[in-house]
Amino acid sequence: MSEIILPSELLPADGRFGCGPSRMRQEQLDAFAKQGAALMGTSHRQAPIKNLVREVQEGLLELFHNPTGYEIALGNGGSTAFWDVAAYSLASGPTQALVHGEFGAKFASALAAPFLDKPEVIQAEAGSRKELIGKAGVKTYVYPQNETSTGVITPVQRVDADPDAIFLTDATSAAGGIDFDPLNTDVYYFAPQKNFASDGGLWLALLSPQAIARVESIAASDRYIPEFLSLKIALDNSRLNQTLNTPAIATLFLLNEQVKYLNSSGGLVWADRQTKQASDYLYNWIEQSSFVDCFVKDASHRSQVVVTMDFANEIDAAEIDRVLRANGIVDINPYRKLGRNQLRVATFVNSDLADVEKLTKAIEYVVERI
Repeated sequence: MSEIILPSELLPADGRFGCGPSRMRQEQLDAFAKQGAALMGTSHRQAPIKNLVREVQEGLLELFHNPTGYEIALGNGGSTAFWDVAAYSLASGPTQALVHGEFGAKFASALAAPFLDKPEVIQAEAGSRKELIGKAGVKTYVYPQNETSTGVITPVQRVDADPDAIFLTDATSAAGGIDFDPLNTDVYYFAPQKNFASDGGLWLALLSPQAIARVESIAASDRYIPEFLSLKIALDNSRLNQTLNTPAIATLFLLNEQVKYLNSSGGLVWADRQTKQASDYLYNWIEQSSFVDCFVKDASHRSQVVVTMDFANEIDAAEIDRVLRANGIVDINPYRKLGRNQLRVATFVNSDLADVEKLTKAIEYVVERI
């Protein structure tokens, strides 16, 4: 078979549709070249970097609707590091974990540390979700807001629970792209390489007063907490606009540029509208197609930032992915452990609707020729 070459009119202006790291705006990169590069190789204990950290914290609080008493903490590492931070510094008493994909399962696994009660896991089939169940005695509830591996969304909300229970929301691929009420959770944590269009090396968390009280209480107990996994130490440093170890400065700078962009464009309400518009276009296209179906069958469970689609058995999704990659449309392969004949498309806030439209036309073009 000769190689399929897409006509130029079917090529998106930006062919990056990956679920992380996400596409960055050219304006972010230009700003880094002009201003951010001067920060590289300088001390994170000095004013230029501390001011940058403070600007990120203040910008995120504004984006997240300025909930009274909440604080932005940040630390070294990504979401995987924060799962262990949560195990050592936040989990207390019986825990309930909502799991419907790879990343929810990894968080639940971290909370099965030997010094903690074994978590109650509410497991759903991939491509669907179940719900948290309020129970007397449960002190910690955890769930992914957006399960990146499957494209399943969970609303940020509380269930009837003990008054001292806290709720942890893994928001990595949802934060900055989906509106929510911050009062409905206590720990809203994320890494910035999705809707925030930045790079790796940091975790950030919006912490409620109740979560901060839990952190202080556990830090004052006799629990062994490695310094790197101490949320108390991270919070103390965050209040000084710094991190325990040298942070990824380029990541901070790019994150700050995106936060400023989101706030100046209309905040989370605007960002939510952007991601929903792009994902709705894809879901409508899938519904009208004869060769592809939505992996997530329940429309109320479908993510607006990660769209997963199953192809008919006679169509090789991996071949579509290969051809598109050769034409500059990249990173729409499915999550590797699902093992499905599937493509997965990020509709993060930087995903231009015109590019999403061209993606669907490019897929149709390839399907007709393979």
